Amino acid sequence: MCFSATASFITGGCLTVLGTLMVRRINKRSELPFAAIPLLFGIQQLVEGLLWIAIDHEMLLLKTITTYLFTMFSHLLWPAYVPYAIAMMENSKDGWRHKLMWAFRAIGIVVALHLMVQVAIQPLTAVVDTHIIYLSPFFYAWPMMLLYVTATCIVSLFSSHVWIRLFGLMVLISFVVCYLLYTQALFSVWCFFAAILSLMIYMHFHRNGGLKSLR
Repeated sequence: MCFSATASFITGGCLTVLGTLMVRRINKRSELPFAAIPLLFGIQQLVEGLLWIAIDHEMLLLKTITTYLFTMFSHLLWPAYVPYAIAMMENSKDGWRHKLMWAFRAIGIVVALHLMVQVAIQPLTAVVDTHIIYLSPFFYAWPMMLLYVTATCIVSLFSSHVWIRLFGLMVLISFVVCYLLYTQALFSVWCFFAAILSLMIYMHFHRNGGLKSLR
């Protein structure tokens, strides 16, 4: 989480447990990538908890490792993974939606590859100023930011599933709020809210009978 190591570990721990249970109980293999999103958010929050500790105790190696690990999630994984996971949830017989999902997947891959190059060639570090701020000039560049939001949020709005559309809308709203109120710490704060909102993924599977009963 973006406020303290303790909050990061609590949030990350809860999401990791819930996400693991969901992954183990999922009915359809094609739904597994989407069901794994809370688990991945949980791991990301645990990484940021370690980053808090590294910064507080001036552990330079751990700070570097966790800064890059968090960035791998926020800048490389999510834009490529989210449209893929949502596309896997759709019926391939739904022609226009199936083709549209391929377009979103292409956008996500382009964004991830672009940011991967930027992370590789430009310095990256993190500092604490109430929240964790990831310092690198390419993070907020337009139109790449617009393409990023398209791949991680807008894609959900075209899903055939109500809870997925609602999840995407809420994550999009949280992006706008975080961008306006926490611009410097955008990715840390936004990832926290998105992680909490990923609980809606459980509601999708719970309401639609997508999880096996506990035995």
